[in-house]
Amino acid sequence: MSETAALKHYFGAELAHRLSGLIQPHASGFPAQAFADSVAEQVGPLELKGRVAVIADELRKALPPNYPEALRILLNILGPENETEEGMFKNGYFLMPVAYFVEKYGLPHFGLSMEALYEITKRHTSEYAIRPYLEHHLEDSLRLMNGWTHDPSLHVRRLVSEGTRPRLPWAKRIGVLRGDPACNLALLEPLIDDPTLYVRKSVANHLNDLTKDHREITINWIRDRLNRGGKHVVWIARHGLRSLAKSGDQEVLELLRNFD
Repeated sequence: MSETAALKHYFGAELAHRLSGLIQPHASGFPAQAFADSVAEQVGPLELKGRVAVIADELRKALPPNYPEALRILLNILGPENETEEGMFKNGYFLMPVAYFVEKYGLPHFGLSMEALYEITKRHTSEYAIRPYLEHHLEDSLRLMNGWTHDPSLHVRRLVSEGTRPRLPWAKRIGVLRGDPACNLALLEPLIDDPTLYVRKSVANHLNDLTKDHREITINWIRDRLNRGGKHVVWIARHGLRSLAKSGDQEVLELLRNFD
């Protein structure tokens, strides 16, 4: 059984009961049993994403109809921030339906929803949930994300890179920001020498994505950064150009040899 196939079973009645227990102290009228029963009735034949969507949709029905009030309740169940690179996904899986709730229902409330994604990503991830906001509120999102590149939280800094990746796994592919890879590269610039490998891996993966559709621009940008120097830039270059190097791209192989 694949990891994804095994994980999907987590998103069922047991998680619904857990979420109910977390929500009830902040919403005394929350219909815990009806919520759990409705989730249990629907998730059986569904795969992981479908199960997460069911739980988010049932939360929408069970919580107050006013989105800001419902969101306030959900933000009270997030728990403490994860200040390390470890356990981010495993320990925060229970928040996947909360992130999807914001993704699906929060677009008309940009400010509140982006604040929520900022908090969620410190405990789990908002890399999928933020993508519709890039589509519908691009300029406002970019203004926030430019500031997030210097955020004290490594998870927020990683979100800048991971959330804007054109080929993020498990996510719908998106084009480069504003139709220009230079916009993506400008977001990555402050993260090249990030102190955490967790963030640098995301930057390298983002660059590798960009090489698939914007080869020349990405190679030239990486060459320029290599010539400038930096503590981690050679590692970033090797991992960011790995697909081209593996394919035998002679320009890339020569570039990397120069920095052995």
